Amino acid sequence: MSKPFKMQQGSDNVFLDLGFSADEAQNLLLRSELMSKVRAIARGMTQQEAANLLGITQPRLNLLLKGKIEKFSLDALVNMLAKAGMRVKLTVRKAA
Repeated sequence: MSKPFKMQQGSDNVFLDLGFSADEAQNLLLRSELMSKVRAIARGMTQQEAANLLGITQPRLNLLLKGKIEKFSLDALVNMLAKAGMRVKLTVRKAA
């Protein structure tokens, strides 16, 4: 017989649920959200066209498209989005 399945409510941060510390989980979540926006901008373009728009090299864009989150700082991602004509707005609120 199989064991009963127990469901547990997660947080709103998958990285926290995976066991990362609170500060690291928040940083990873922000970077993943920004990376998702960069990927959306690059969709429909060649990698070279997107890299030129974002002000990075094509190999660096390739790392981003492969989800290599550890290769990108918040600063780098904000700069890419700014070069693409986007404005990044940050909201800070008290933790629940």
